[in-house]
Amino acid sequence: MEFDTITSISTPMGEGAIAIVRLTGPDAIQIADGLYKGKKALSEVDSHTINYGHIYDPETDELVEEVMIAIMRAPRTYTREDVVEINCHGGIMTVNRILELTLNQGARLAEPGEFTKRAFLNGRIDLSQAEGIMDFIRSKTDRASKVAMSQMDGRLSVLIKSLRQSILEILAQVEVNIDYPEYDDVEEATTKFLLEEAQKIKHSIESLLETSHQGKILREGLSTVIVGKPNVGKSSMLNNLIQDNKAIVTEIAGTTRDVLEEYVNVRGVPLRLVDTAGIRETEDIVEKIGVERSREALSKADLILYVLNYNEPLTEEDYQLANIIQSEDVIVIINKTDLEQRLDIEAVKQMMGDAPIVETSMVSQSGIDQLEEKISAMFFSGQVMNQDMTYVSNARHISLLKDARKSIDDAISAAEMDVPIDMVQIDLIKTWELLGEVIGEEVSDSLIDQLFSQFCLGK
Repeated sequence: MEFDTITSISTPMGEGAIAIVRLTGPDAIQIADGLYKGKKALSEVDSHTINYGHIYDPETDELVEEVMIAIMRAPRTYTREDVVEINCHGGIMTVNRILELTLNQGARLAEPGEFTKRAFLNGRIDLSQAEGIMDFIRSKTDRASKVAMSQMDGRLSVLIKSLRQSILEILAQVEVNIDYPEYDDVEEATTKFLLEEAQKIKHSIESLLETSHQGKILREGLSTVIVGKPNVGKSSMLNNLIQDNKAIVTEIAGTTRDVLEEYVNVRGVPLRLVDTAGIRETEDIVEKIGVERSREALSKADLILYVLNYNEPLTEEDYQLANIIQSEDVIVIINKTDLEQRLDIEAVKQMMGDAPIVETSMVSQSGIDQLEEKISAMFFSGQVMNQDMTYVSNARHISLLKDARKSIDDAISAAEMDVPIDMVQIDLIKTWELLGEVIGEEVSDSLIDQLFSQFCLGK
């Protein structure tokens, strides 16, 4: 497959020590050579070398920048095409000028994710590995990056390919039965073989799906809402967890008027932490909008941190909030324990049932460690990740694996009911196709375009 030559800035925009303009395609080295002056022409240097020189505007012969240029020749590159990386100083004007010169020399501006898309289309990686690259870039904890790295390395791909090969072997055996229907013992042996192998495939798919809950949390983060009536310390809780003063803290009830959102790493669990306006009846128009947004955030939450005041008895507002969140994953936080106790802890336990309770004080910084332990235990059972386990974290993969499990289950049920073997074959082929979609073997061009459009420019 022959492509044109594309170019893009591969480092974040803004001032920095170094910036990189990347090219890939059949004319990548030629285009860079037209801008470069050094000891040797780039067309003459060895592959996988970095070369010192200067970039000049070929039209005016004006010196533009001092650079180091990495030359990587196909096929031992990220895209399996020639790749050039121009390392320059990280000024906004400089890097944009070099990008403009590469465009003037005939390169095309890359679309988001187009470098990785070419790596996929040229067979260097499959679709699940490409998605692993995107997850690795976006990972916010060590655990999340390890899951993404495993996917990038192809651990999921190897398992999926093995399952697809097992299905092909079953289908080959089924074909024997279809070709020789006059032999009853062949049909009986085929059905027995099909059931045994299909059960193994189903078990493998279910084992993958068992990791999906943890994997999805690691990839997307837990949507965690801090809720409670006004002035119980929700914003102080947010500031302590993220170790920054992002939320305004005062003694005035209703200070938080909108939903504040931050990511925080809690014992390897990424929390998408949301501080809400206190949920109460109010005539203040701005605060009322904040309360409505709080209710909306609450309805979408994976975890709720319900904050109560150690210094105040339970009120009708507390009971109303408790009724709203009873069916959710809730941790009750009794805050302000540095003050005099006026809260009936036993009444809290009766109100919240089996929900875990943590006592904290944002003034003395106590109880935060215990809260983090509770969160980790609730969603990871306090277990360390198994390094040998293949985790599934991508929502697309999870959906396809669920469909594949249903399809293989239909095949098993049909075989057990002595449905004609050629009818069972239909469900087996469907399972094979669904698994193929995970790694991009059976996938539409529109889906490929949609997936890679989510990548950043330059990747």
